[in-house]
Amino acid sequence: MRGLVEHLAAALKKRGGRMSLEAFRSEIQKARGELFESVDTLLELVIASGFPIEIEGEEVVLLTFFRPWREETFCIVDIETNGSVPKRSQIIEIGALKWRNGEVIDRFESFASCTYLPYQISEITGIMPEDLEDAPPLERLLPRFKAFLGDAVFVAHNINFDYNFVSHSFERFGLGILGNRRLCTIELARRTIEAERYGLGHLNEALGIDTAVHHRAYADALTASRVLEISLANLPASVETTEELIDFTKLPIKKAKSMLKSST
Repeated sequence: MRGLVEHLAAALKKRGGRMSLEAFRSEIQKARGELFESVDTLLELVIASGFPIEIEGEEVVLLTFFRPWREETFCIVDIETNGSVPKRSQIIEIGALKWRNGEVIDRFESFASCTYLPYQISEITGIMPEDLEDAPPLERLLPRFKAFLGDAVFVAHNINFDYNFVSHSFERFGLGILGNRRLCTIELARRTIEAERYGLGHLNEALGIDTAVHHRAYADALTASRVLEISLANLPASVETTEELIDFTKLPIKKAKSMLKSST
């Protein structure tokens, strides 16, 4: 299903951000592979996944292709888990904030109940078993977080871990996959900020962000939001839309930095 969403995003971008509904349905059919759901069902699942499309009459529009990144809503997310493998572990804390054009417009912070918390995780995060005793179970917490996220761009420092863990957790509890567009602040920082290292702890200190707590979900999301803000301030002027921003983070680093030099 994740591959289907990526295929649809690429197809829409190739056609200038929009295509007929008939062509969009054809792309679903082409990419459905071994998925057993019908095209109509898959269309509904894609719409519900947070994939930022809008159906205008008989046309499908990828909103992030046209929306200036300055007008975009970014949801900066950090999770803490009781292990590194989604199939054998679970989320124990979610911290997130919605950010638009320099302002935090909403926030989300919650523990999740958990019956198994390894000592090593408590050592790293400071989260103790008693912190999780009265926390909501994931089956109640995740629908709230999905509603909070909406179709905002999912942002994280080391995006693959947070995004994939959340997506797997959504699927596990019957919420479907994540289809939100995603942005990695490590990759963005590597192209826009000069630093010895790009781990969140180092950038927190090197950039003078100085968030007091590390390895806690909301505090790390807050630090990542400042990394995002500093990086965006250094973007070349040619990067205007959200999709151009996402594509910029995937450019070879030398090419991205040459764009920075040519725009100054």
